[in-house]
Amino acid sequence: MTALVSPGGPFAPEQWRLIEEISRSLTPMQAQWLSGYFAGIGAGMQSPLPLPAPSSPAATRSLAILYGTETGNAAELARALEAVAKAKGLTPVMADMADYKVRQLGQEQDVLIVVSTYGEGDPPQPATGFFEFIEGRKAPKLGDARFAVLALGDSTYEYYCQAGKRLDRRLEELGAARLAERVDCDVDYEEPAEAWIEAIVAQLAAEAEAAPTPAVASAGQVASAAPPSAYDKRNPFPATVVNNIAIVGRGSTKETRHIEFSLSGSGLTYEPGDALGIAAPNDPAVVTALLDALGLAAESAIELKGQRFTLGEALTHRYEITAATPRFLDYWAMLSEASALQQLQQEDRSGERSVFLRTHHIVDIVRRFPVGGVQAQGFVSALRPLQPRLYSLASSLASAPDEAHLTVAPVRYRLHDEPRTGVASGLLADRAAPDTVLPVYIQSNPHFRLPGNDAPIIMIGAGTGVAPYRAFLQQREAAGTEGKSWLFFGERNFRTDFLYQTEWQGWLKDGTLSRMDVAFSRDRAEKTYVQHRMKEQAADLFAWLEEGAHVYVCGDAANLAPDVHAALIDIVASQAHTGREAAEDYVRSLQADHRYQRDVY
Repeated sequence: MTALVSPGGPFAPEQWRLIEEISRSLTPMQAQWLSGYFAGIGAGMQSPLPLPAPSSPAATRSLAILYGTETGNAAELARALEAVAKAKGLTPVMADMADYKVRQLGQEQDVLIVVSTYGEGDPPQPATGFFEFIEGRKAPKLGDARFAVLALGDSTYEYYCQAGKRLDRRLEELGAARLAERVDCDVDYEEPAEAWIEAIVAQLAAEAEAAPTPAVASAGQVASAAPPSAYDKRNPFPATVVNNIAIVGRGSTKETRHIEFSLSGSGLTYEPGDALGIAAPNDPAVVTALLDALGLAAESAIELKGQRFTLGEALTHRYEITAATPRFLDYWAMLSEASALQQLQQEDRSGERSVFLRTHHIVDIVRRFPVGGVQAQGFVSALRPLQPRLYSLASSLASAPDEAHLTVAPVRYRLHDEPRTGVASGLLADRAAPDTVLPVYIQSNPHFRLPGNDAPIIMIGAGTGVAPYRAFLQQREAAGTEGKSWLFFGERNFRTDFLYQTEWQGWLKDGTLSRMDVAFSRDRAEKTYVQHRMKEQAADLFAWLEEGAHVYVCGDAANLAPDVHAALIDIVASQAHTGREAAEDYVRSLQADHRYQRDVY
């Protein structure tokens, strides 16, 4: 028999067939053991490695860590969970729900889940396929499995931690037993998440303690194998603003700015599709207004984790002081004894409570239900930590070394007859002149990536959602990529809002950008959006998909994303001459193959 070089390496065809058959039936734990077995043979061992002795039920149980993430927080916690588990002698296998082979679920034994909630109770975009499977009729019975769920969310939303609650409920319905009760974490998730990780790992390690375990890296070895970056979310880099310009024309009904930061000396790197996190302080004017409403002095002393701060400093840099939360509502209802607030605390008032919190900032509640003699320490205990804001990067390091570019439209609106501005977007638009220094870090987004080859790409975005596509084309131009690219871009008016117009035209001219279709919604009486342009080009768009094109959507989650998704299904149905269900399956397969990626907000 003649040995093959590919795909089975040095194995004969019959041997390779047997290897493939066996590999498809293995659990993660079995695969790890077999890997060690063959490594031992290669090192000259005379006999197979023994399986761990079944001295306790937990000793031979596989451990899977599954995470679903939108901004990277759940992934970060899953990695921390994995490291702690390994340090305790366990052998976890970690997987992103976006990449997890769902048919493996029926073979899992212990499953630890870390999942965030996106928008109004939805799962993270990359985890949609996993949720569809586990909540569908094809989900397997899990009578031999155990599970625990760590849910991340934002308590200002009505459906707080809903994605985690859905998985927790569904796993129980499928017959799995709880290792521990679900833990729900707000945006200040670090401490409760750390406590959950320590408790669940301690429980599993105690069960397996009496049984022999395979050699694993110690905690020190884990750390040295993947040293943390010098600058990250907990230790941001002080980046200097080098450019901050308006990129809309005079008379535009919108405000959009192009902002460039210097990363020189930081060692930070990123890929097109990643985001820049900005640890923005609160607007000094907002801090002053809140202090005045409370009747407190900025110099008042408070303590935070053993350190002393002035109240003014804490409200500027440490706490979220705009968006009101259920935690703050409970606190102020107790202090004020206002019946209107106490009624909102009732369980059957969740909808009204959510509306109230969305339409009242903290200062509005303080003014509407005044309280005398508020204590500074007690007040900050009702606030949650100020969180960084994320912006899609509009640059590629291959084109702009040591720089990070952003495309920012400041959030501005009126509430209770006062102008209000987004914490970070207002800072960037109004108070970030050149030479301003702001703390930044890189947030990786592995679910919004250029293909690793010359495959065609179709980029769909509106407004600032065009930012990552500028990075995509900078990267492709620098790399000399020959793959086709097609941009669908939407904004209000051609004359004033054609963001980066000269750059797109330059890329069209040199072939980096193959096609471009634009939709300016307010240039005509009948509004036209990107989904309309997609349908106008349905035949060509479907042909690109059949050629293996990757589709990207970036922008508004409430309107753009669902409208584009529906248009994509309609295009597939019409061009493939098939029913809607088959078209939906086609689009789902694009998602499963990572050929349909979304970065929406």
